[in-house]
Amino acid sequence: MMDRLYAPWRAAYFMSEKDDGCLFCKMVSSTDDRTHMILARGRGWFVVVNRYPYTTGHVMVVCNRHVERLGDFHGREGEEMVELVARCERAIAKVYAPDGVNLGANLGRSAGAGVVGHFHMHVVPRWQGDTNFMSAIGETRVVSEDLNDTYEKLRRALGE
Repeated sequence: MMDRLYAPWRAAYFMSEKDDGCLFCKMVSSTDDRTHMILARGRGWFVVVNRYPYTTGHVMVVCNRHVERLGDFHGREGEEMVELVARCERAIAKVYAPDGVNLGANLGRSAGAGVVGHFHMHVVPRWQGDTNFMSAIGETRVVSEDLNDTYEKLRRALGE
């Protein structure tokens, strides 16, 4: 019998109509944080749950401005990004108690950027043994928590 992985939220992505607009620019101007899974907003940045996470608790810290590289930041934008990444790290530690955390930015499509040209920093909780045959051989990630639950847990933790 064939095993099945259940990830219905992914259907919304591949069945939706694609347009040329920037996903993150749309999020910045939206007032519906819950629909977009925006966890927190700062002066020049916001924190959002990654809808296609590598692991449970994967969030992104996204610049409000459409900038591509670290060198494009103005004034204190870099400092605020680091402050928000640190808040995310603390919230993830409180909620999920991971063994470690990956931080990363993919600058350009060839570097793995899913949203090209709009700077964002990934904050990804990691556990010993979380890379197994599913991701190593099957090129499939298993996310063990509903994204709405992730949103609620991390929103509360970021607000504390």
